[in-house]
Amino acid sequence: MKIMPNRLDRGFYMFQQEFEDKALEVLRSGWYVLGREVEAFEKEFAAYTGANYCVGLASGLDALWLAFRVLGIGSGDEVIVQGNTYIASVMGITINGATPVFVEPDEYYNIDAEKIEEKITERTKAVLVVHLYGQASRMDRIAKICKKHHLRLVEDCAQSHGACFQGQMTGTFGDIGCFSFYPSKNLGAFGDGGAIITNDENIARDMRIYRNYGSEKRYYNKVVGANSRLDELQAGLLRVRLSHLGQLEKERVQIAGRYTSKLRNPLLILPQVREGATSVWHQYVIRCEAREDLIRYLDEREIGTIIHYPIPPHLSEAYAGLGYREGAFPITEHYAKTVLSIPMYNGMTEEEQETVIQALNQFAG
Repeated sequence: MKIMPNRLDRGFYMFQQEFEDKALEVLRSGWYVLGREVEAFEKEFAAYTGANYCVGLASGLDALWLAFRVLGIGSGDEVIVQGNTYIASVMGITINGATPVFVEPDEYYNIDAEKIEEKITERTKAVLVVHLYGQASRMDRIAKICKKHHLRLVEDCAQSHGACFQGQMTGTFGDIGCFSFYPSKNLGAFGDGGAIITNDENIARDMRIYRNYGSEKRYYNKVVGANSRLDELQAGLLRVRLSHLGQLEKERVQIAGRYTSKLRNPLLILPQVREGATSVWHQYVIRCEAREDLIRYLDEREIGTIIHYPIPPHLSEAYAGLGYREGAFPITEHYAKTVLSIPMYNGMTEEEQETVIQALNQFAG
């Protein structure tokens, strides 16, 4: 039995008729950019998260860099961010000319809240929290730090659609919550897409201006903006999936629970969920000191895996100019050498999962 690390087709077939009906409805409407579907999705997603406003964008990366642009953070400013995130989080900072200041992660793979204050300087303007792998970060402590030091708080929720901390949904703790709707996300489109949520009317207004060439009124440009609009077709398809997101999240929680209860190999470190937090299990990430041996072992059994992520941003070629060397962030780097995402997707059968569990439990290193 060949088991892929992810299966996007399963999620489509679960609601095939609804997706196809919505696609035809949009195509037949004759309106494909910034129309009724985008407006409806923005209202529905804002209501789902508990935010006052949502602005649909072309991608999660656009959500990040436009968030810092709208907040006025740029050259000479510093933004604190965890070291073990995907590079897009860091790009959102540096596209604006600001400097990322890295903090080590905690045992839940999110930013270690107790290590933030030691990195704050007079140039620090914001903290970017990444709710990695689908688990909410320790937002009570982080929000207090930002308030104490008068810092902006931006949340990267690309992997945490629906995750909560103390009952409050990720993306609603700070100034702006940034989302990706890339097809592999829990709330995935059928192409690129993204959005921000906010409770600030002015931020929402400015974001709508920036996403449309800097124009509030057609051909009258207030700022140098971007072409970053969530299109009507993706918005319509996202509305279908959003209507089923509770069901999809429940299924992923069940899959993760089965892994956690049945994996019994002492060579594997299983993910844990922080008290007060929930995880929507965008990925089920284990750690193994003999990771390369484990990957080969699983490959031989036709079980696919993915490393999220093999190279931390501070060691990437793209950010060589920051001057970091190996050893700068030992926890981040150790995670990069040992983490492994095992198969996790909606529509995964119990037989497929039992095959993965049996193989992992039999791995001898």
